Amino acid sequence: MRGGVTPGRVIAKAVVVAVVFLVAPPSAGAAGDAAVAALQGALRARDLYDGVIDGVRGPATNAALLRAQRRAGLPPDGIVGPLTRRTLRIRTLGSRSLERGLSGTDVVALQFDLSAHGFPCATIDGGFGSHTEAAVRRFQRHARLPVDGVAGAATFVALRVPPRDPPLSLASPVPGATVTDRFGPRGSGFHAGIDIPAPTGTAVGAAAPGRVAYAAELAGGWGLLVSIAHGSGARTLYAHLSQIDVRVGQWVQVGGRIGLVGATGHATGPHLHFELRVRGAATDPLPALR
Repeated sequence: MRGGVTPGRVIAKAVVVAVVFLVAPPSAGAAGDAAVAALQGALRARDLYDGVIDGVRGPATNAALLRAQRRAGLPPDGIVGPLTRRTLRIRTLGSRSLERGLSGTDVVALQFDLSAHGFPCATIDGGFGSHTEAAVRRFQRHARLPVDGVAGAATFVALRVPPRDPPLSLASPVPGATVTDRFGPRGSGFHAGIDIPAPTGTAVGAAAPGRVAYAAELAGGWGLLVSIAHGSGARTLYAHLSQIDVRVGQWVQVGGRIGLVGATGHATGPHLHFELRVRGAATDPLPALR
């Protein structure tokens, strides 16, 4: 299920690299760093990197950086110094205000940070379009900032604040099942929940007690969807169901059956796409699962 639909990370060289990439703090809610994501975006734009925009300096990113340096006639040292930054046109997040119509590696960093905070932009592509503007607005509302869709100083500061821990504990909606696709970067996008494969018709239970807020088919790839409000701004979402067994307004207890696993909407096979949202922000549900 693609994220971003709304119903509701030799000593001297290592030290240099660390200093370069501390221009932007590590992104909370994801394993990577927005500055590394910007590097990956710059390398992808030059057809040198085709991996996940995950903000991690792994072997594929390092190899692509060395190729870029050789191509530009620079020392292939793997260090993102001034010459490499100029060659790859890497712009630091926060060096300018960002708004619709702009593009660049700082937009990549913004999109990565927004996604890591629970506000995916459809794709992390370096272009500030309608999806990114909408994500900025949702984040600004979440952070209690003026909502104007422009990422300026106040938005950048707010993005440095790690998301809060989930305000509740959750039971597995499909007991005994294994998570195969986790919360985080996926391709050039971001997976805003977890996927739990199970045979069609497997019972899906409420992960926590609450009141059903949505129970119907939802456009955008979700298929049959149930959303449950748990209080404190927390909601859980259950997508791709083959059957819905609750109605809006109904109170459900933890483990109470709310539907059956299916493959409705944009699904390649039967599984449950499960999300936790806190005041509108998609949050990794795994730490909350008991």
